[in-house]
Parts: sequence; C-alpha cells; structure tokens
Amino acid sequence: MDVLTRLANSIVVPVVVLDKVEDAVPTAKAMAAGGVDTMEITFRTACAPEAIKAVAENCPDVLVGAGTIVNLEQCKLAVEMGAKFIVSPGFSEEVVAWCVENNIPVAPGCVTPTEIMAALKHGLKMVKFFPANVYGGLNAMKNLVAPFVGMKFLPTGGVNSANIKEYIDAPFIHAVGGSWVCPKADIAAGNWDKITSLCAEARKAAKG
Repeated sequence: MDVLTRLANSIVVPVVVLDKVEDAVPTAKAMAAGGVDTMEITFRTACAPEAIKAVAENCPDVLVGAGTIVNLEQCKLAVEMGAKFIVSPGFSEEVVAWCVENNIPVAPGCVTPTEIMAALKHGLKMVKFFPANVYGGLNAMKNLVAPFVGMKFLPTGGVNSANIKEYIDAPFIHAVGGSWVCPKADIAAGNWDKITSLCAEARKAAKG
C-alpha cells in the first residue's frame, strides 16, 4: 500500500510533539492500538530526528513522517532518519522539488490558488491546509477545489472529534491532521491508554 493510501486509511494523521526520544515508541504503539497507524513527528523539538529514527526502527507497522519541515536541510535529515513522508507548514520550492525527485511523498502548506498552482506544477495531488480554522476551513477548501479538480487537502488546525466527520465526508479531504489525539501533556505523563482511546474515538467519530 502506498503512503498516500495509508494516510487516507488512517483518517487522522496525528501531529506529534515530542520532548524526549524515549516517548516516541510508546506514543506510536499507543496510537496504533487505537487504529491510527500513521504519525507526523514535528521538527519543533530538538529530539525530532532521533524520535523518527526510533519509530522507524522499532515500529514497522507505523508509518512515520516528519512535520514542520521548513528547509531542505531538515528534510534530508528527516528522510535519512527514516521519515516516509514530509509535511511543511508552507510551500518551499526547494523542499518539494527534492522530495519529488527522490520519490518522497510531500504535503506542503498551501492556502491560496497561487500556492496550489505551485504544488500542481510539481505533480502533487495532496497539500496541507494550515491553519484550517483561520483560512476558512471546509468552505475555503470547497471553493479552492473548484478550479483545481482532483486536488485533495490535509487540513490541520481546528479539526477535532466534534467536527471530524464533517471534514472526512467532504470529497476533497484526503485525511485530517491534528494533535488532539496525542496531547503533549498526556505524552509527557505516559497516559498511553488515554492516547489509544482518543485515537479510537476520533476514528469512530469520523465514520459516524
């Protein structure tokens, strides 16, 4: 199964912020137990590269990617550590071009027609829409997809278990991103059962 299909099947692509490498594998396993077998480890913390490596080496059933990638140096390091996909908050020509050249799925942040056209130029079929709640949410994406038939979005920001079904039901949504299924405080406290429960709840809510 290819990466984009796995992201869609997961429904939720958790945005995981880790302060300690030791928390990476337990977090991955806790989410997988709740039916979510993908995770986007963000490069907001110093341990992100090693955390990606830990999951890639110890959790073969979990698809791990890197998020908050803002330059090519981070991108190359993430892939070297085992990241299977790249997510960026905005559009970086350099990052996207390198990923396409090296067959690494990439979802750059695109919220304007100009950015979407830049993504299409590289053959991308899915982009991140962030922050979704600030840039008009579903209504904005519905209007944006009209001239860009076939483009799919990965909205992050403002998506939660209360509105996930509304998002997932829209034909232009590939999957949703968010950290509500793996709160930083619960990771730090080792509340693995709660994370499993939140992931299972999110998937259940999405399916109605």
